[in-house]
Amino acid sequence: MRPTAGDEANHRTVVHLLRHGEVYNPQGIFYGRLPGFRLSDLGHRMAERAAGFFATRDVVLVIASPMERAQQTAEPVAGAHDLEVGTDPRITEGTSVFQGLTFGVGDGSLRHPQHWWHLRNPFRPSWGEPYEQVAGRMLAGAADARDKAVGHEAVLVSHQLPIWMARLKVENRRLWHDPRTRECSLASVTSITYHDDRVVSVSYTEPSRDLLPGAQKIAGA
Repeated sequence: MRPTAGDEANHRTVVHLLRHGEVYNPQGIFYGRLPGFRLSDLGHRMAERAAGFFATRDVVLVIASPMERAQQTAEPVAGAHDLEVGTDPRITEGTSVFQGLTFGVGDGSLRHPQHWWHLRNPFRPSWGEPYEQVAGRMLAGAADARDKAVGHEAVLVSHQLPIWMARLKVENRRLWHDPRTRECSLASVTSITYHDDRVVSVSYTEPSRDLLPGAQKIAGA
């Protein structure tokens, strides 16, 4: 017997990976997992924009990283669907030895010899959590969300690196990369569509595209 549209819908689940909005970071440091970094005023606008983007979608689950900026971005999204924000530490930011520094090309950090040893292997990478580990825990969190929201949609609020690692992994692309090439802007949405537990498509959109020119151009998470 041919499956009905309703039966087919029960096999389709979408997990949206939402990057948090802009963070208030006047000193321009690489904050990583440091506590106390919250959304800026523009970041709150981005979170509201994300809530509007998801308002008409079939969202039944909203999960965020433990970081304040992710929790704050998740709140209006969950509120639009009368949901509570859950927390999953597996979708948090990666670790880095450069956390707390003003680290980036052109800011002088690369000129300090004490940093050079940490840059010896960009493929792993040698300065922080292995890319394979980041991708694995991020996709494990996405799989759990998929199983809880089966037949519907879930939103996971995370960070640029974990989201990009998850995307590269499901698209069978190499994980080592130039961070400047990541397609994962502030408050962007990377959507993974599953048929049962099989990934069938990945899409990307920027609900806050018009707000991005006003955001800080610094290393962030």
